[in-house]
Amino acid sequence: MTTLNLLLPEIAASQSQKHVTHNEALAALDVVVQLSVLSQSEASPPGSPDDGDRYLVPSGATGDFAGEDGAIASYRDGAWTFHTPNAGWRAYVEDEGGYAIYDGSDWSGPDVVTLAAAPNGAESRFVTVEEELTLSGASTSSTIEIPDRAIVFCVSTRTTEAVTGVWQYHCGIAGEAEKFGGYLGIALGSTNAGVIGPQAFYADTPIVITANGDTGSFTGGKVRIALHYLLPVVPST
Repeated sequence: MTTLNLLLPEIAASQSQKHVTHNEALAALDVVVQLSVLSQSEASPPGSPDDGDRYLVPSGATGDFAGEDGAIASYRDGAWTFHTPNAGWRAYVEDEGGYAIYDGSDWSGPDVVTLAAAPNGAESRFVTVEEELTLSGASTSSTIEIPDRAIVFCVSTRTTEAVTGVWQYHCGIAGEAEKFGGYLGIALGSTNAGVIGPQAFYADTPIVITANGDTGSFTGGKVRIALHYLLPVVPST
């Protein structure tokens, strides 16, 4: 028997060597909880992986990844194990500087364009990544983040479901509620391109949508945000 969501092995009442099943469940939790992977574009396993390395297996993968399209690959003790995600799972993709989301059949991640690349792995990437936020309370924070060392040009917004409870909303970050736009429209279809003078960020930073109105609190509505930023990648060798 396994658990319903993470498919962790369960210990049977009369089972011997229960520690084996228990350790197997702990190993699976260590892979899938707080999920961060090195890449989702490796079509075959790297030649010299380290214990704990994780990847999202792309379509058409080969070698030890063959037949595991969409799975989470984890390396430990000289072998790869594979874990099947469920719809809605999110993974931080380190070489893209953004999050990928599993829709039940495939991972979708940030739209990344490499503007320039050097022989030893250094790159200049332009990244666009979206998230739809369901608004409630005085403010709602995104799970996608501006990554450390990114240079941000814009955070854009679209009201995808009419916002209720307030007159307008602000789009910004903690301590700067209107950084990417203030007093924004709550009606369905309202949009804003919150351009700024390019600014470097030195910590992973979520976006905050803040209520503005006499109640000071959202009672409903949805806003889709998009981050637009340049991400420098340091040489790999």
